[in-house]
Amino acid sequence: MSDNDGKKTLGLRGGARPGNVKQSFSHGRTKNVVVETKRKRVVVPKPGAAKPGGGAAPSGDPSRRPAGISDAEMARRMKALQAAKAREAEEAAAREAAEKAREEERARRRAEQEAKEREQREAEERARQKAEEEERKRKEAEEAAKRAAAAPAPEEPKAARAPASKPAPAATPRKQDREREQRGRGKGRDDNRRSGKLTLGQATGGEGNRQRSMAAMKRKQERARQKAMGGAVEREKVIRDVQLPEAIMVSELANRMAERVADVVKSLMQMGMMVTQNQTIDADTAELIIEEFGHKVTRVSDSDVEDVIKEVEDSEDDLQPRPPVITIMGHVDHGKTSLLDAIRDARVVAGEAGGITQHIGAYQVKTDGGTTLTFLDTPGHAAFTSMRSRGAQVTDIVVLVVAADDAVMPQTIEAINHAKAAEVPMIVAINKVDKPDANPDKVRTDLLQHEVIVEKMSGEVQDVEVSAITGQGLDELLEAIALQAEILELKANPNRAAQGAVIEAQLDVGRGPVATVLVQNGTLRQGDIFVVGEQYGKVRALINDKGERVKEAGPSVPVEVLGLNGTPEAGDVLNVTETEAQAREIAAYREQAAKDKRAAAGAATTLEQLMQKAKEDENVAELPILVKADVQGSAEAIVQAMEKIGNEEVRVRVLHSGVGAITETDVGLAEASGAPVFGFNVRANASARNTANQKGVEIRYYSVIYDLVDDVKAAASGLLSAEIREKFIGYAEIREVFKVTGVGKVAGCLVTEGIARRSAGVRLLRDNVVIHEGTLKTLKRFKDEVAEVQSGQECGMAFENYDDIRQGDVIEIFEREEVTRTLD
Repeated sequence: MSDNDGKKTLGLRGGARPGNVKQSFSHGRTKNVVVETKRKRVVVPKPGAAKPGGGAAPSGDPSRRPAGISDAEMARRMKALQAAKAREAEEAAAREAAEKAREEERARRRAEQEAKEREQREAEERARQKAEEEERKRKEAEEAAKRAAAAPAPEEPKAARAPASKPAPAATPRKQDREREQRGRGKGRDDNRRSGKLTLGQATGGEGNRQRSMAAMKRKQERARQKAMGGAVEREKVIRDVQLPEAIMVSELANRMAERVADVVKSLMQMGMMVTQNQTIDADTAELIIEEFGHKVTRVSDSDVEDVIKEVEDSEDDLQPRPPVITIMGHVDHGKTSLLDAIRDARVVAGEAGGITQHIGAYQVKTDGGTTLTFLDTPGHAAFTSMRSRGAQVTDIVVLVVAADDAVMPQTIEAINHAKAAEVPMIVAINKVDKPDANPDKVRTDLLQHEVIVEKMSGEVQDVEVSAITGQGLDELLEAIALQAEILELKANPNRAAQGAVIEAQLDVGRGPVATVLVQNGTLRQGDIFVVGEQYGKVRALINDKGERVKEAGPSVPVEVLGLNGTPEAGDVLNVTETEAQAREIAAYREQAAKDKRAAAGAATTLEQLMQKAKEDENVAELPILVKADVQGSAEAIVQAMEKIGNEEVRVRVLHSGVGAITETDVGLAEASGAPVFGFNVRANASARNTANQKGVEIRYYSVIYDLVDDVKAAASGLLSAEIREKFIGYAEIREVFKVTGVGKVAGCLVTEGIARRSAGVRLLRDNVVIHEGTLKTLKRFKDEVAEVQSGQECGMAFENYDDIRQGDVIEIFEREEVTRTLD
């Protein structure tokens, strides 16, 4: 823009020169003039121009309207301004009305509160006056009764008698009004001071209705009566039944007796025990304290937590028939599992390593006649003695399987003993009668030696000839079992909390701890909370012997239970509890009790025992091992077999045994102890294998228990010191003694028996008594040094560092050899 566009130069007053006017610029219709003085630059607005702050000129004067604003826009702005002012006025009026209403409401509430408090004060004052009037009348009546009961003595002056019989003057009505007015005035001042404040009692509506209870009024009157009678106010002694555990803290004892802790501590100090409230005292001392304070003692122990699972006797009306539990027992390879396979029409043996049963299996079978039978198949190897023992403890009938071509064997005898110890009936199944060399009569005859008399030998024990291959005699065997079960009249109560026995337990990779439980009483349902041994849990799932999930399991039904917090021991008893807290408490108590028992069993109680144990450990070589198995029963059986290996010189020590795969922790423990790891039907995971290769830890895998036991025996045999044996090879008789210069005495001998060797050891016998044992210095035949001399020949012998030889002495020649020893 040029300087001449819409601009013009103005002349200024006050001596300003034309050269001082810099420029002028226009705003619509008005113009501003810029004047530069020597000190500053000044903008001089022209009269009627808009202010720089943007203030608009009044709309009535078009010449004063801001530049660029139309008439319609200006009218709209003015209308909006008037509407805003109207709204402000309305809101101010509404606020004033609301404030006035709130003030009126506060005044109303304050007046109501004051009226309520005034009524309350008046009611309290009336009650107090009434109580004082009753108290005054009662005192006057008591005083009158006393005066009537006590006859005055004639010699006692009337002036001395008057103060005792004259009742206390009652307060005059004017004095009472004055005291009431003072109390009301003081309380009124306090009420006036707090009249505008909202208290918690007013907010909850409880302050105005608060009154003294009738019990409090009676207690107050009783205290006043006791005080007026001159007697001390004593509280009635409350005798309590105090539950006393084996050890209790002093403060807890005082709390259970409802006595002061200081009194209990004082009583203990008087007995000579300087204790504080946080110290623990034994049950006997606590019982003395309880009796001293006049309370009754009820002794309890930690084992009382198991009272919740005590067995309850069922009535006869609740009992219902249940299937029998049959245990198959017998020697290895006598066909127990094959016989059960034929009954179940399944193939179980195919899954067993080496063709032998390694675990206890539980199965249910329904016969053609509709009878349900529960079978337990126990291993027959000697290492599984404890597992067979558990099978006999939960069973109703024992089926003793004896091979007709093998007769009675050691494990057969053991099974007979288990059945007799369990006091359960026995049925003898003579298996393999289809073989050509089968001799069932020999089996019956051999059983007579163990007091088992079968029916064919005029006894009471049923015997059935069967063949698992051809199926011969299976129907007769099932009939015999059904007959025996009918005689037993087996019953149980399904409508109660479940109780069962753990047949087997294992740690499954995908499912966690799994226990095979045979329900003995009650019904086990999904969702039940239970405790089993040192473990507890909640039933997440129940799986029957066919692999199907079921909702519940009644008596004599074997199921797999999922939901345990740990792997229980095979043979533990499962009990259902009401709450999880009870189950957890019982499991914790059992775990602590087992830990204390183990500690007590391995601890030396006296110094002599400690020294003896240290001496024994010093003389005995140990072979440490770690054992991991697939199920708990196998691990337990292997540990028991390891304990039997060894003698007074060497023994096997199982550092750790458990179920599940071999982990890196097991390898670390084995490496620290220098022990090998034995896996029975389990394998090491990848990290454990890598760690074992790096640290040089040996891991061995087994699927048959025979091989594991034999290898451990061989390894333990290597710790035995070699046995030194002496072998007598000849005798020589001294016929003459010669003295040789530079050699000493030389015996001229005749070899009477065997052979004499230069390298052998010799003993000098005089009158059949050994007087010297050593080696030969020289052995000569004529003048030549020889290695040996045969029987019947003469020779010269000289002893090493010994010259006391005589004619007629006998020289015994022998050799020593080392024999490697093995454990039987």
